[in-house]
Amino acid sequence: MDSNVLIAGFGGQGVLFIGQLLANACMNEGLNVTWSPAYGAEMRGGTVNCTVCMSDDEVACAFVDKPANVIALNGPSFERFEEKIKPGGIMVVNSSLVKSMPKRNDITYKFVPMTDIAHKSGNEKMANIVSLGAFIKAFPVVTKEGIVATMKQKLTGRKAQMLEGNINALEEGFASIN
Repeated sequence: MDSNVLIAGFGGQGVLFIGQLLANACMNEGLNVTWSPAYGAEMRGGTVNCTVCMSDDEVACAFVDKPANVIALNGPSFERFEEKIKPGGIMVVNSSLVKSMPKRNDITYKFVPMTDIAHKSGNEKMANIVSLGAFIKAFPVVTKEGIVATMKQKLTGRKAQMLEGNINALEEGFASIN
């Protein structure tokens, strides 16, 4: 196995957090991994993305010009990265915020109303976790249990109160993909 995912959205959507969750879950499940963040000068509200490269072998380079997969949490990210995905890749899209029509027929689109699902679950800010659940269902590089175990490692102290909501959001995202 040798693949990658580019996760993109606005600052404040938790893009970097789910990239770290995925990278740590990959490591915990025995894969080699790199995590590379990229964001503009402004944090909250500005554009942000990160790339997670995962492999059974060593990861030679963290730079990805044409990602195998993309999670797009907003419209600008969808517009920017749709054309860059390798043929055969998967694009998981937040259909609550992205209203554009797909332009390609050589990739698989998974439109999930992430923000709506998160809102119904009680916290709109967990759309990122919904997206991660949808992604690991569409591209099972790690197990759902591996992500939950990683959440338990990361959400400690005062953040522990968010664990149950995050697990529920992950489950909702996972269930949103057929």
